[in-house]
Amino acid sequence: MDEATLTKGQIRKLTALKKSIGDDLGTMAFTKWLKTQQSVTVDKVDPNAVKLQSALSVLESDSSFKLGAKGYSIKRAKGKGASGFIVSKNT
Repeated sequence: MDEATLTKGQIRKLTALKKSIGDDLGTMAFTKWLKTQQSVTVDKVDPNAVKLQSALSVLESDSSFKLGAKGYSIKRAKGKGASGFIVSKNT
């Protein structure tokens, strides 16, 4: 196993396992753990981004609707009695 390709946290886990249960068993346990970690990484889709995309897809063919180079920021309104969204242009 090449330790140069491991992250800082993975190296810490490997050295902790080696100290606690020995070099050979620690390396075996770490490789098994690493295989399970690599198969878990999956790109999760943000459900809010999907909803925004579907809401704005209606304006896709509208040539007068332009978002600009830097786009816009959308926030929820805060404060007493506030409702809706606040949209501001990124500059």
